[in-house]
Amino acid sequence: MAGRKVSTVEEQVTSVLAPGDVPVYEREYTADEEVLAALGYKPEFKREFSLWTSFCVSFAVLGLLPSFASTLYYGMGYAGTPGMTWGWLIAMVFIQCVAMSMAELCSAMPTSGGLYYAAAVLAPPGWGPLAAWITGWSNWLVQITAAPSVDYGMAAMILAAASITNPGFVPQNYQVLLLTVFIMVIQSFISSMPTKWIANFNSVGSTFNIIALFIVIITIPAATNRGDQGMPKFNPASEVWGDFYEGTSFPNGVALLMSFVAVIWTMSGYDAPFHLSEECSNANIASPRAIVLTSGVGGLFGWFLQLVVAYTVVDIDAALESELGQPYAAYLLQVLPQKVTLVILALTIICAFSMGQGCMVAASRVTFAYSRDDCFGPLSTITKRVNRHTRTPVNAVWFNTMVGIAMTVLILGGGLAAGALFSIGAVAAFVAFTIPIFIRVFLVGDRFRPGPWNLGRASRPIGAMACAFVLLMMPILMLPSVTGSDLDAAGMNWTCLVYGGPMIFILIWWLVSARTWFKGPKVNIEHQMLGRGEAAIDGVPHDGEESSSGSSTRDDDRLEMDKAGKMA
Repeated sequence: MAGRKVSTVEEQVTSVLAPGDVPVYEREYTADEEVLAALGYKPEFKREFSLWTSFCVSFAVLGLLPSFASTLYYGMGYAGTPGMTWGWLIAMVFIQCVAMSMAELCSAMPTSGGLYYAAAVLAPPGWGPLAAWITGWSNWLVQITAAPSVDYGMAAMILAAASITNPGFVPQNYQVLLLTVFIMVIQSFISSMPTKWIANFNSVGSTFNIIALFIVIITIPAATNRGDQGMPKFNPASEVWGDFYEGTSFPNGVALLMSFVAVIWTMSGYDAPFHLSEECSNANIASPRAIVLTSGVGGLFGWFLQLVVAYTVVDIDAALESELGQPYAAYLLQVLPQKVTLVILALTIICAFSMGQGCMVAASRVTFAYSRDDCFGPLSTITKRVNRHTRTPVNAVWFNTMVGIAMTVLILGGGLAAGALFSIGAVAAFVAFTIPIFIRVFLVGDRFRPGPWNLGRASRPIGAMACAFVLLMMPILMLPSVTGSDLDAAGMNWTCLVYGGPMIFILIWWLVSARTWFKGPKVNIEHQMLGRGEAAIDGVPHDGEESSSGSSTRDDDRLEMDKAGKMA
């Protein structure tokens, strides 16, 4: 067999393989491929993403402009302009902590499975499969709701633009649903293309996102017609930063925290480079840098956009309750001439298309990674296949599309029901992001082996801040906007049901069946094993070994590994 053999000890990774296990190569591997082999996986994708193109995909997934447009109802509707100004800043400090902690994990474990793999490897002995099961399914719920929620917002903007040009047209829920499905199908075809084509498409889309964001940030204050309406050009700073909008039945402090759902959902796309790391060159450095760059740049420019809207909005009630069915479009009509409004809506719609397509790419890689470990049961044999022509997981793309289309039925229930698509993304993302970070900070100790990009001594304090923020926000994200006798089915926050229902089913599935066959990440590369006490992986037999669940038949080797420790 050609090529030098590198053990997990020689690679700067935290792996399911034991320290000293040697992956067996049938050809010469690149440095990136050696790292992936040390993590237990054979290379299956072309590495045609770079730091820039990985950032482009994640920035497209972030989609500041369309994300802001889609979540304005929550960002402005709960606490008003204070939630958009210093509320955004507070949330971003802690979200950056989550992103940096995630980036550190990505550097040590650059695989498509991402957080799911990290949870399995870092969990205490015996708990890895359950940690991976919960993290993986929660993250999958984030991924499959991303494109439908983005495309729902995009469809609403398109129909709002039609209503502006034809005031007699009032968008109906079924029209929003059909348009959303049509957009998803188009994006699925694009996401099924070869990796290089997808990278180029997202590079163009991300560049357009950045340019459009600058255009909007400059155009709104420059072209506003507030003066023609007898108002000052901008709202007074004292009102913008201090006058709370009473959009909920809760005190201002709680309302401010509730407005964080817009920030959290908008900023949840920074994990995309983690899932694309098997297609990125120099992945253990470029991918974590792309995560931090996405979160930092996105947070800063997102705040600029928030300031522009907060200083120019005329009537929050009118924007939220407009017959256009899209608060962002209604806001633009308040402060801009109609033609300028339509131009900005067009820019936002194009950005939304790029964002939705980026979400589909990231989601397909997550589905592929989980299918590779048979998380979907018999269906995994289909969804883990890589198309031999495009070298991309085409089956995973279309599987996600079908599930996403089924979820868009929520649109027929109106804005509040469809809003569950956004809330479930925020809650599920927090659960998936934080489980491996929590394990890393509070349970792993010195057993974690950082990658080349790491936080050094700041790792644990930053991780602790991230976990504390998530613990605070989880119940907040499930609160309804009204309480007492005012609360009815229409005003209920259905996140607890839409997220909790599937997760309860998944836990029951675990107790009834999955715990007997799901053992966490499955190694799919041949390797010579030294053995481990209670490994929860499946190895590929080599040179006559009977490898099962990562264990060796040699007792002396197992004792040697027990002394060495569980992790590389």
